[in-house]
Amino acid sequence: MTTSIRSQRLLQQLSLSGPTTRSRTASAVRGACIACQLRFQTQSASRPTSSLHRTQHTTLPLQRRFATTSPTHNDSDAGPESRGVAPDITNHYTIFRQTLPNGPPPGSPFDISLGDLRREFLQLQNVSHPDKYAPGMAKRRAEAFSTLINEAYRTLADPLLRAQYLLREMHGIDVTAEDGAAKHALDPQTLMEVMEVQETIEEVSGDPDAEAKIAELKKENAVRVETGVRALAGAFDRGDVETARSECVRLRFWYNVGEALKEWEPGMTELRLVH
Repeated sequence: MTTSIRSQRLLQQLSLSGPTTRSRTASAVRGACIACQLRFQTQSASRPTSSLHRTQHTTLPLQRRFATTSPTHNDSDAGPESRGVAPDITNHYTIFRQTLPNGPPPGSPFDISLGDLRREFLQLQNVSHPDKYAPGMAKRRAEAFSTLINEAYRTLADPLLRAQYLLREMHGIDVTAEDGAAKHALDPQTLMEVMEVQETIEEVSGDPDAEAKIAELKKENAVRVETGVRALAGAFDRGDVETARSECVRLRFWYNVGEALKEWEPGMTELRLVH
């Protein structure tokens, strides 16, 4: 009876928790726009280290930044579409028409070239970034485009978010809904595996080698995630929606376990799940 109650509680916690809470919080700290973050990372990685080069480098980037972010449109009603570059916003896939010309699976593979996706994302943001437009209707349109592009990029860049989006938008199946635990129950075998991870954490909490054992659990979970992504991709590529749904539910659980393991600290006796 105790095991049953624990199973139900763990199942409910895992199904309600999401994989993106911390990433979104970190993203908000780093900046308001993914494109700005990526540009900052690129500039930081390529910044010269000598004092002479640093002195020269501190002025030129500022000049370039002001040159590219100052309003370039005199017509206050002219948004990104006036340049003929506004994306097709039918869905996330049509936004990235260069990287994904054949649309969602099975028209194109579930796996996506993240390098190509990132390049096209930066290109789109380069012409639709709100800082490029004067205040008014043009800027509001650019803000709307930029927000949508950011959301599409975040979704397509992550296999789980991509799968959840495809199931919800293309097939009407929302595995993240509040009643998802009832409608999309985890298979018993995976639930037992999750419980075994929980029991292992309880057993090693006071062990001197606890950190090493937790590190091993993280590696094992990473393999489960990788295996789950491959199975998910195969299901979508075959057009097997039911298998894609069940694999998505399973992958969602392993994502949540992975996030909980990252938060583990010595002395903890259970998975700390993020809601």
